[in-house]
Amino acid sequence: MPFRQGSARTRQRTVLLVGVVVLLAALLLAVVLASVLTHGKQEVSPKMLKWKDRGTTKNLQEVILGRCYNYVMARYPELGDKDCLKIWESLKDAFIYKNPCNITSEDYQPLMELASHPIPCNKSLFWSKTSDLAHRYTKSNQNFLTLEDTLLGYMADRVSWCGDPSDPGINYESCPKRSECESNPSSVFWKMASKMFAEAACGVVQVMLNGSVEAGAFRSSSIFGSIEIFNLNPNKVSTVHIWLMHDIGGPQIESCSGHSIKRLTSILEERNFKITCEENYRPVQLLQCVHNPDHTDCSLCTNTTAAP
Repeated sequence: MPFRQGSARTRQRTVLLVGVVVLLAALLLAVVLASVLTHGKQEVSPKMLKWKDRGTTKNLQEVILGRCYNYVMARYPELGDKDCLKIWESLKDAFIYKNPCNITSEDYQPLMELASHPIPCNKSLFWSKTSDLAHRYTKSNQNFLTLEDTLLGYMADRVSWCGDPSDPGINYESCPKRSECESNPSSVFWKMASKMFAEAACGVVQVMLNGSVEAGAFRSSSIFGSIEIFNLNPNKVSTVHIWLMHDIGGPQIESCSGHSIKRLTSILEERNFKITCEENYRPVQLLQCVHNPDHTDCSLCTNTTAAP
């Protein structure tokens, strides 16, 4: 009887030992497989690459929702029917868990439709290389609107975002610049928003250019030169006023008769727009002089040149 009991215990120990060995082998196999799969994901995930631009803005959802509610509730209550939560969701769906170099216009189409609103005639102000001045001017003069003064532009101004195929679907470390890949979230968004802003313009429109830039005031590669100018509707827009501004104390490299302004005028005339050009448009130059009141250029603020 003791012999049988001993044999039974031995068999139990053997079975238990075999079970432990099998379990350890299964765990080891699982670890190896996980390591291989993780290594594969790291090789293909764009998040593992170091992009050259800043990453997604921290607390992006709160920033977008806060700006949206402020815009439609406080600044323009007539747009109070806009659904800010749906607008945020449509923005998030446009890029989350997506390769940041494969964004398309279709990704942003729902957002464009949800956030679009009419632009009053004669109020559209386009700009190129005059960002700070143009936006200071629209803040002091409510008669004009830049793209950044619309709901879309207001929400996205100075904010960045991009996705990643791996969790959590958003890259907070870095995002690609246009030089790294053209179909990145920021470039595609601003191209679509700029196109929509130009299409909505009507009446007389203004464009503020920088006559102190060595490369020329008008550049075909700019958003204005490549997108906005070609999406102005000649059936809705009657006249384009060019405001050619020079930096206070800066070089006056280009005038209204300059080479790049002539190219711009030619493009506009071919599209049947009337054009005027004015150097150092006085209301804007006065705003420049607020920061440079003692400069000799500011004693000549009334000395502007207009061209038909």
